[in-house]
Order: sequence, then C-alpha cells, then structure tokens
Amino acid sequence: MKNKYIVLLISVFSIASWNTMAQISKTPTEEDYYKILTLPTPEGILLEVGGVATMPDGRIALSTRRGDVWMVENPAMENGTAPKYTLYASGLHEALGLVHKEEALYVAQRGELTKLMDKNGDGKADSYETVYAWPLSGHYHEYSFGPKIAPDGSFFVTGNVAFGDEEWWRGESRVPWRGWTMKISADGTMEPWATGMRSPCGIGMIDGEFFYDDNQGDWQGSGGIFHLTKGSFTGHPAGLRWATRENSPVKITTEQLYAKADPRQIKKEGQYVKPENISDEKDPNVFYELKSEFPQVRTAAVWLPHGVLGISNSEIIRDETSGKFGPFAGQIFVGDQGQSKIMRVVMEKVKGEFQGVAFEFKSGFQSGVLRMNWGHDGSMYAGLTNRGWGSAGTTTAGLQRLIWTGKVPMEMITVSARADGFEIEFTHPVEKKSAEDLDSYFSRSYIYKYHPAYGSPTINEEKLTIKGVKVSEDGRKVRVVMDNLRPYYVHEIMVAGIKSKNGLPVLHSTAYYTLNNIPDGDKLPLSELNTKRSSATSKPVPVKPVSKTTTSSNSKSLTYAEIEPLLVKNTCTACHQVNKRQVGPAFADIAKRKYSNERIVELIYKPEPKNWPEHETPMAAMPQVPKNEALKIASWINSLRAPTL
Repeated sequence: MKNKYIVLLISVFSIASWNTMAQISKTPTEEDYYKILTLPTPEGILLEVGGVATMPDGRIALSTRRGDVWMVENPAMENGTAPKYTLYASGLHEALGLVHKEEALYVAQRGELTKLMDKNGDGKADSYETVYAWPLSGHYHEYSFGPKIAPDGSFFVTGNVAFGDEEWWRGESRVPWRGWTMKISADGTMEPWATGMRSPCGIGMIDGEFFYDDNQGDWQGSGGIFHLTKGSFTGHPAGLRWATRENSPVKITTEQLYAKADPRQIKKEGQYVKPENISDEKDPNVFYELKSEFPQVRTAAVWLPHGVLGISNSEIIRDETSGKFGPFAGQIFVGDQGQSKIMRVVMEKVKGEFQGVAFEFKSGFQSGVLRMNWGHDGSMYAGLTNRGWGSAGTTTAGLQRLIWTGKVPMEMITVSARADGFEIEFTHPVEKKSAEDLDSYFSRSYIYKYHPAYGSPTINEEKLTIKGVKVSEDGRKVRVVMDNLRPYYVHEIMVAGIKSKNGLPVLHSTAYYTLNNIPDGDKLPLSELNTKRSSATSKPVPVKPVSKTTTSSNSKSLTYAEIEPLLVKNTCTACHQVNKRQVGPAFADIAKRKYSNERIVELIYKPEPKNWPEHETPMAAMPQVPKNEALKIASWINSLRAPTL
C-alpha cells in the first residue's frame, strides 16, 4: 500500500511538473526574439577580446588582451562554413579597443594609440606607427580604452586610474592624464578633454557627441553613462591632480573638491582606515548638489543601477542597422562585462542636459561582454573576456553573434519625461483594461551617495504617487501622471501588470529613467485620467504572518516574485542567480550549506570568502542591508533547500 501511495505521489508530481513546464513554455523569453550564436575558434586561440571593428569588406577585426589582432572572414558562417581566422598583428600591450579608419586600424594599447597598416597587401600589418604615447606608472589597473573617432577625425581615448599602495582601495592618478579622456589628432597632438573617470571602459560616439560609462567604485555610487563635453568633471577626484596644468580644461582643484566632499583619509594606530558606507548617515553628499559650486560638474545622463543593469559596464554603440536588428533602430546598446549581458538605453535632451531611460535587453552570453559592433547584415558581434575580472557565463573568452529572429517582443520601446510624469511607448498595442488599472504600475525614486566608499546603496527612496494614466487611441502609448518627481533622481517604473492586446506580457517590465530635468509643457487634467484600481473592488485576503527566522517547510515562504525587489534593491543579483553560479555562488547552493537564517545575515554583513574558495572575487561586506530585509532574504534562500523525505 505504501509503495502504491509513493507511485501515486510521483505520478501526481510528474503531471503537475509537466503542466507547469507547459505553462512556462508559453511565456516568451529573450531567446524567442534574439538568439546568441557562438563562432568557433581554432584550437590554441584564446580570444580574450578587447576590441571589435567591422571592415568595409565584412570581415571582423578583433584585438585581444594578449596583444594580438585577428581578422575573421565569413563571421556570419554563411552556407554553414566555419569562419577563417588570420593573425593580422601581434606584440601589442593589452589592446582594449579597435577602430577602422581610412585603410588603417587604430588600437589603444596600454601606453599609446597605435596605427596599424598592411602596406604590402599580404594580409598582415607591416607598419606599427605610434600616433601618441602617454605616461605609465606600471600599476596593473592602468588600462586604456579606445579609440572612438570624433566628427573632426580625431580620436578619443580614456585611461583608468591606478590604486594606492597603503590605501589600496583609493583610486589615484600617479602619472598625467590617468582618470582622463584625451582627444588625439591624427598628427599626434593630444588635448586633455575631461576628467572624473574611475574605470571608463565603455566609450561611444552618439550623433557626434562623446559618451562614456563608468563602473561602480570609490566616488561612483553606481554604473552610469556620462556625456562628456570639453572641461567636464564627472566625479572621481584622482585626475584633478593635473587640473592646475596650463593645458587642463578642468579648473577644479583637489583641495576645492575636498572642502565640499570629505575624502575620509583617516588614520588609526598609524594606518589608514578604508572608508565604508555609513548606514545611519544623516545628510550624505549627492553629486548633483556640487553643480551650483562647480559648473563643470557633469552628472550621469543615465544611471545603470548596480546589480540590476550590470556591474561592470562596457561598450556603448548605437543601432544604425535601419531595422535589421529589430524594433529599436537608433537606440543605444550598452554591454556589461560582469553580468555577461547587454542593456538598452534611450536618451533625450531636456533643458540642455541629456537624460533618459535604461532597460534590460539580453543576457546569457558565455563570458563578459566587453566590446560590440555591427555586422553588415545587421547582426551584433560581441567580444568576450573575463580574465582577472570575473563574470557570469561558462567560459573565459570568445566571440558571439546576436541575431534578431524577426519576432517583435512586447516591450517598452521608450519612456520619455513629461511635465507631470512620463509617457511610455510600447512595441505592441496594450490591452486597455490592464493598462488603465493603476495596480499594473509601481514606481519609486532614489539616488546614490557621493562618497569615497566603494559604491553606494540606494538612498532617499520614495514611492512615487501615481495619480492616473491615459492610454492613447492606438494603444501604443500610456501617459503616467505622478506627483513627486525629483530632478537628478532615478525613477524606477514597473509595468508588470500590463499585457498586449493579444495577451503577451512585457518581456522586461522595469524601466529606469534618470530625470535630470523636469521638462516644461502641458499637464493632463484629472478629468482625462483613469484613476481606478482593481484592488479597490476585490476583498483583501488575510495573510498569516511568517516568522522571520523559521526555516520549517511548514511555513509560508516568499516566492521569487515577492523577494526579487529586495534582491535587486540590495544588489544581491549583481553576483548571484537562483540556480546558476555567477560571480558568486547560486542561492540554491548557499541553501545546501544549511546555514540558519541568522547565520546568513551574519555572512551578508561580514562575508567569509574562505567558505567559497572556488570563487575568485570575494564578496564585499553589505552592512547597509536593513536587518529585516536581510532576514527575509535569508528565509527565502533557505526555502530553496530541497525537502528531506
């Protein structure tokens, strides 16, 4: 009888599992719309890609961290034929950028901008010409990125900061123009352009304007995209060391900045103390407040919330495929090395400043996405590497191609600012019932600290009051009217309750809009807005309180949908996934350790990297996570533990 009962149970669970899988399979995924194809590489070649350039004849040129430049013929693998790799140049010093211009390739080595040419036509570079060389101290972190071609034909190159010896956590500019953007003419003349960069790996030219993205770190609360005009200062103080030089366009001194933003260079018992987040800080500095004191301050055009939209942002490119890559023509794509994925960004100019919105786009690359470029057929080529940096994915390097399947996902095409809120445009007409229900939306705003500690928690969080919505006649646009907009804050807008007319859910249902300026314009009268909530007509269901510390299988555990906002808010998803190893262990693997909830909380506040020796990137302490939220996260992690029979 007992065996029959077990068989019956297995049958029931099998049927339930099949039904669940069938239901899940009906839900669209990124793979339905964009597919990743891996280009095979010959044995013995490790493509730790640092630069990708598309040649006029359709070949793809790759520079690598190991100092080689490869030419890839037939990268689209037409007729099922494998691509052909030819070594074009070698002996370079960590080539982290590549561009083609007028019969030549230009590459940013660690210490110079180099022009490569094949003058005898044998398919290999026989001319290595130094265009301009800059100083190096020899510190490992002095990476150089670029170039990008300016409208006048000159080149933009950016330089990483080094780190201190005793203060190993503090970025510093040991030699001139580290932490700067340099503009270099073809004849080798260098013009210092802007400073405030910490790790400016991602650079891009958009409509003749230069943009770069920085990574979270000291003085950088989160990743973000910055618009760089000549003389801009974007936050990291290291490069200000050279601001007193005659040719510096930035006129802020280190002393002037430190008078407004405490560098927290404190010694205890003769040793410097690493600055950490002050969780109970009463009046933390925020960067935009320095604009009134220093007009050269340039805040982020678009924040890329850390742990959500990447952890090590990289290449910035614009879709110029005229629709070959899908419904996002003209929009911007941003890579991420740490999370091995790509985001989508749309910017607009309001009152003289760029601002805009960022979305998730495509994850699942086999290694860190460092560089991207377009093929002649409108597909995207992604150059991958993770050596020494760590990333999601299953390999250390490679070249992958992203193609559009021809299907149009249900997405927010863009979000644009209005005087009284935002207008959301969709790829498909929305179902009006769901779009007119205020319960389909959730929104909050927040900002980051400007301090010498590594990164920042989100601060000054405030739920946005949604007063009403108005759906356009064609169902493609929704005006969302809000009360409490705040300049220079990230406005997070979730539309998880909305679906298209034919029932498709929004594939990526959260938008992150950086509102630097509230535009002028008409405000919608209340009489034109839908203000109803479906929750107002439904009876509340009482929920029994769940113990914060219990791990019993009899207690009600939070679902992933319920816990996800806390994981995102506290940047847990920067390094952890549910069932897959990323930078850190999977949550399910943590659950297998059978820690108590309280022990997990202890490890959140004070990690012990020795517990996970197979992960090369140690977890940072997270003292800013509120205790009640840490307990909820811990309880959810333990709910992933397989029940014992």
